[in-house]
Amino acid sequence: MNYFDGKTVLVTGGTGFVGTNFVKELSNFNVKIIVPIHKRELSFKSKKIHTINADLTNIDDCLKVCQNVDYIFHAAGMVSAARMTVNNPMTAISTNLIVTLRILEAAMKQNVKKILLFSSGTTGYPQYNHAVTEDEMFNDDPAEVYYGYGWSRRYTELLGNFASKKSDLKVAICRPTGVYGSYDDFDPSTSHVIPALIKRAIDKENPYVVWGDGEEIRDFLHIKDLIRGCFLLLEKNANSDPVNIGSGKEYKIKDIVKIILNLTDNKDTKIEFDNTKPTTIPVRKVNVDKAKKLLGFEMKISLEDGLKETIDWYKKKIK
Repeated sequence: MNYFDGKTVLVTGGTGFVGTNFVKELSNFNVKIIVPIHKRELSFKSKKIHTINADLTNIDDCLKVCQNVDYIFHAAGMVSAARMTVNNPMTAISTNLIVTLRILEAAMKQNVKKILLFSSGTTGYPQYNHAVTEDEMFNDDPAEVYYGYGWSRRYTELLGNFASKKSDLKVAICRPTGVYGSYDDFDPSTSHVIPALIKRAIDKENPYVVWGDGEEIRDFLHIKDLIRGCFLLLEKNANSDPVNIGSGKEYKIKDIVKIILNLTDNKDTKIEFDNTKPTTIPVRKVNVDKAKKLLGFEMKISLEDGLKETIDWYKKKIK
């Protein structure tokens, strides 16, 4: 029997990138899926999805969407792309914290069994050059460029821990790395690095200008692997114990650029690196031993396969 069999699952942010992928994967099971609708409509449709018009900054609306819910995947809120972090550092903080507080309060009052919260495996950790482990999060401040957003991700963990101590709500805490895949945000003003690079490659930009020097190191994970890791985390480790969910591999931005250009038939495109643009920290490596030991989780989708899937999805979307 599947862990979600017969359950009612609330996916906040179910119209966004991560939330849509939760909804899509959950629809393969015998579940009732609740998705709050506020400013955006569903990107994926299924008879198992039940929508409720709700503003998750409002506690009454949160109580409504949490009623008779077994599990919550809390994917609502704003993410913080490089240009947002540098140019408008408060944008992604206040709303995220308010929505998380309201959902936790409602989950406690409505006797929800479990909730998964997202911290961050990229912005929350101190600026170390080695592969960071879970117990290093609070050893020092986040990197200066991530300072406010990074602390808000840390505070999300503390709120989850507090809620679990004050109620019977069990809390799983995911620290994801850079995630990409179908239903991602390809808007140039808000997108993260991989969808931004894909869009510009498909638009046939030449010269192809890349922010930074291309030597930046990141950990990237395909969205389907993240969702699978979160399912395991909710089932096996909902005890306010944070776990890094990532690939555990090191990717240089310049190498990702080459793969994307090859996959989009742009092999002869001239690449230019622009060090004047914001790129945040030069290195982020993540240790994923804990996820492997506790959850049996390992990356399954290679970077090249994941990028091809994402490119193919985006091409179909813009036709």
